[in-house]
Amino acid sequence: MPYQIARYPMDKVKRVSQPTIRIVSEIQQVREDENGYNRAVRGDFGPVVQRERSRFCAKYPLGAVLRGFGEKLAPLMEGQPAQQRAPIPASPEVLSQHIKRVGYFLRADMMGICRLPRYAVYSHDRRGAEVSLDHPNAIVIVIDQDYDTMHRSSGRDWISGSQSHLGYSFAAVTACMLSDYIRRLGYSARAHYARDYQVLIPPLLLWAGIGEHCRLGDSVLNPFLGARFKAAAVTTDMPLAPDQPIDFGLQSFCEQCGRCAEECPARAIPSGGKTLYNGREVWKLDEERCTRFRLTNQRGSSCGRCIKVCPWNKPEGRMHSVARFVARNAPILDRALVRMDSLMYPERETPAPWWFDLEERDGILSPPRVSGREWEEPDA
Repeated sequence: MPYQIARYPMDKVKRVSQPTIRIVSEIQQVREDENGYNRAVRGDFGPVVQRERSRFCAKYPLGAVLRGFGEKLAPLMEGQPAQQRAPIPASPEVLSQHIKRVGYFLRADMMGICRLPRYAVYSHDRRGAEVSLDHPNAIVIVIDQDYDTMHRSSGRDWISGSQSHLGYSFAAVTACMLSDYIRRLGYSARAHYARDYQVLIPPLLLWAGIGEHCRLGDSVLNPFLGARFKAAAVTTDMPLAPDQPIDFGLQSFCEQCGRCAEECPARAIPSGGKTLYNGREVWKLDEERCTRFRLTNQRGSSCGRCIKVCPWNKPEGRMHSVARFVARNAPILDRALVRMDSLMYPERETPAPWWFDLEERDGILSPPRVSGREWEEPDA
């Protein structure tokens, strides 16, 4: 049976025993209530950012719809497993293939399975409560954010937040249905998505063979989707066979590229080399600057400019298959690949958007009050 049955040929990507980032010491657990958005909620970045956090999703109507839909799924995240396990094979390999098939049937774009590392479990959740999660395995569900819309967008305009929430919401649907299904088979399972995580998603993406760590901070980049996706997870005690991490030459490529850092409107993405952070050598995002811009962007809803300009954010085709092959097998040509991408995909007027630019203020939708100026730091 194929390694992975999906739209994208992940079975053709090189598998390795460890993620391609260098781990130099033990990685410590972190708290979810200390991430950028939760710090904004409690006012760490000032009253303007705190106020804008409350309308982050709701200020654009489609984003509000998608976010609200995800919140309605909360009752399906967890529950008690059936008292008796179903009469199905106990083989981890058979169950893993079955679970992936179910995920694709439920409209996932990509699936992966890994052991759940302890450091990938939050020590405390977004409310500050201690997390108790002892599932040994994690299933990762990936949803594409839609290339056509990204192509038509600047990456930082009014559809940007909705693209994120499209991925989050549909990943949540699949995760909640999959966790419910596993519980009905008699195993414990919990869904984790943008409303209520108990796990960090990026480490799971690395260990489940979805992508490699990239210059976009803790983001993970996939060889077919770039960073143009969102993911959810299901943790479970069902016996499953883990996938292996992948290596498609991204570490060398990101060292040579840097387009995301050049184009980041918040100047939050590092342009230099990796630094040591929590036991790993990584490109460390300035989380405060990124959070401030995404929450206070007056020319749109949120931001995905880095995803838009990334050379790996391209549609399927023979040319891009060749580029992936070159990036993996001839890293000496990485800089040439970056130049080719800039020449073939210059910044120019894109096809007309299909969405309306609207902003909600005090319950009323109206044309956005675009200032015409570049973003400035909000007052503290």
